[in-house]
Amino acid sequence: MRRVVAVAVAAVALVLPGASLAVAADPVTVGISDLTASGSTLTGVLTLRSRSAVRVDAGSLKARVDGQDAPISITQAPMVGRRAMLVIDTSGSMKLSGMATVRAATAQYLKDVPADVLVGVATFSDTAGVDLAPTADRPAVQRVVNGLAARGDTSLYAGMRSAISALGPKGDRSIVLLSDGADTKDKAKEQSRLAVTAALKAAGVRTDVVQFQTTDPEAVVALRGFAGANGGSVVAAGDTAAVTAAFRDSAKALDSQVEFTINAPAGPTKAHAVTLTGTAGSQPFAFSRTLDFGDAAAVPTPTPSAPAPAPAPAALPPLGPLPTVASQDWLPWVASGLVALALFALGTAVVLPSLQTRRERRVAAVESYVMPLGTAMAHGRARQTPVTEQLTAFGDRVMKDRKGTEGTMSLMERADLPFRAGEWFIVHVCTGVVATALVFVVMRGAGPLGLLIALLMGGGLGFALPTVALRFLAARRAKKFERVLPDVLMLVATSLRSGFGLPQALDAVARDAAEPAAKEFSRALAETRIGTDVSDALTHMADRMDSTAMRWTVMAIRIQREVGGNLADTLLTTAKTLREREGLRRMVATLSAEGKLSAYILVALPIGLFGYMCMVNYEYVSLLWSNALGIAMLVATIVMLGIGILWMRKVVQIEV
Repeated sequence: MRRVVAVAVAAVALVLPGASLAVAADPVTVGISDLTASGSTLTGVLTLRSRSAVRVDAGSLKARVDGQDAPISITQAPMVGRRAMLVIDTSGSMKLSGMATVRAATAQYLKDVPADVLVGVATFSDTAGVDLAPTADRPAVQRVVNGLAARGDTSLYAGMRSAISALGPKGDRSIVLLSDGADTKDKAKEQSRLAVTAALKAAGVRTDVVQFQTTDPEAVVALRGFAGANGGSVVAAGDTAAVTAAFRDSAKALDSQVEFTINAPAGPTKAHAVTLTGTAGSQPFAFSRTLDFGDAAAVPTPTPSAPAPAPAPAALPPLGPLPTVASQDWLPWVASGLVALALFALGTAVVLPSLQTRRERRVAAVESYVMPLGTAMAHGRARQTPVTEQLTAFGDRVMKDRKGTEGTMSLMERADLPFRAGEWFIVHVCTGVVATALVFVVMRGAGPLGLLIALLMGGGLGFALPTVALRFLAARRAKKFERVLPDVLMLVATSLRSGFGLPQALDAVARDAAEPAAKEFSRALAETRIGTDVSDALTHMADRMDSTAMRWTVMAIRIQREVGGNLADTLLTTAKTLREREGLRRMVATLSAEGKLSAYILVALPIGLFGYMCMVNYEYVSLLWSNALGIAMLVATIVMLGIGILWMRKVVQIEV
């Protein structure tokens, strides 16, 4: 029994880098894996890798154990339990062109690999990990590879360890490794290189290496060591065609696998010398190794009797057409163009309103009370470029019949923003385009469904942001108005006690009060000068600022004018009431500040963490939009976050 197990160990360890004959047209690499022993029978898998179809010459294959011939046979039966990992370098040195090459090569590999082989994806840059466990879902593999981006440094050894672990302990396992440089993250490089090579030997995993556009001695030593562990190959490639050919050859090699069986003779000793010889593709190969019983658990790989010739250095590829770039690689450029166009239109809409002279602004302020809303601003700005005029005219036509236009323009007045309705429409469109482009760039690896969701998310976010910003600015200015209103009423009451009339008191407020009260009272005073009643002008101001306190003040003035009395005392009483109300509001704000801060942190935490993960581990986060489950989780997260925001807003919002 010991001899049988020892023979099994020996066969597992057989790494068959075939010694090519000089006359062979195509070099053949022979690898061995998936060794299992049962009783006196040893089985394993021979993998032949060549550009042309080759087979092991069954008559030439011989096995010897301790100098004695051992019966060996082969079958062409299809293999079961086969798994392969695509281990891709996604460091910054790969660049866009390198990632396009990876996508094209992966598509060819998935086309040629046998249907029973489970294929997974592992990547390495600043960090390393398994992006997709071995699966029979070929489109899923391509989607994951399409979502990869080049960034960061190179953690080659960590990536190989992740791939070995993902392949599992049993079955025929292989790795297709593409790298363009040495490990730059591991501090103990030599120990890690030897450890990874030993792990490949112990696991019996073949590694086909694509040495992409690099002659770095450190990288070459590591990559050749990985390939030599179990009869893999090293291909130096400098362009898309060469990489694609290497991936295709690695996939087709799985179609050239044969299963062999050795009937091992019994023997009393612990150590056994095992030799395997044969011919494949007219090229002989021979291996020998002394193994003992303890090697069986580790499944080591023997050293070939004659080292395989080192591959010739890669010649510089001839100049030719540029590598084919996947269609999604154009997305950042298209998005950049859209962002530039949107920023131009946004800048035009934002900057031009501020080019009014002081006289034009004064005239526009007066005209706003005798002309329809938005028309006065148009008269106050005679200088506009044809492009701007056409854009704003189009926006005016779109906004004209909308139900929300009146409310939007009211918010615009409350926030004191000099925009026409058409200009505000341009701002909405531009922010929508910019947000959509940015979301497209972030989700560039998503499929059609992911891109549709990106379009909806970006468009909705872009159209909502201006409205949120407008409401925030309007609310901030209205709160500031209510804070200074008690002081304004005190100033009016003092002026009335000094002998001034109400119009003169309002004029003093317009000249001496703090903003925004000074501007709003100035507008009210302008209304009175063109024939509007003082009470009506103040009511207009209260509605414009949506100020409950100002409405109370106007009510007090109207009552005093109808029933008589001292207006100064009435205003002083009103100011005192408003001051006490403001003090109570601030006390409530202080008591609810902790709850508000907690709400802000809880809302910002997932958003900030998402942005951070996009920068440090994009491959991991990209799963949220590269498969259906991730997309569903992303949509559910956004919905739940929105519900949480509304809930916490209601909890901490206390009316005074």
